[in-house]
Amino acid sequence: MKKVYRIKKSSEIDAIFKEKKVKGDSCFAIYQSDDVNGTHFRFGLSIGKKYGNAVARNLCKRRIRMIVSMFQGQFIKTKLFVIVIKPAANTLSYQEMMDKLTVLFKKSKLMENANE
Repeated sequence: MKKVYRIKKSSEIDAIFKEKKVKGDSCFAIYQSDDVNGTHFRFGLSIGKKYGNAVARNLCKRRIRMIVSMFQGQFIKTKLFVIVIKPAANTLSYQEMMDKLTVLFKKSKLMENANE
């Protein structure tokens, strides 16, 4: 996943949180916003220290970046979104993470074929 697809600035993340367009479950929450000048989607990750130690948090972030890169061609081009990882996600395997995030991507209509 190229770094041009990532949101790093806290001001951009805070602006997405302020719009309060959110869908979530017990393990993840996805906040989204529209980017009028965007040529491609961008995303950010937020994970708290209650999730686990640094090794566990980094593993989770790597897994989620991989999942997002797998669906890269299906996201709507003008969307910005932040995935908030909750401590309950600590018990999930990679496949369970992928399943839950796929459902949330479709529920939040981030994918072009979300109507299916």
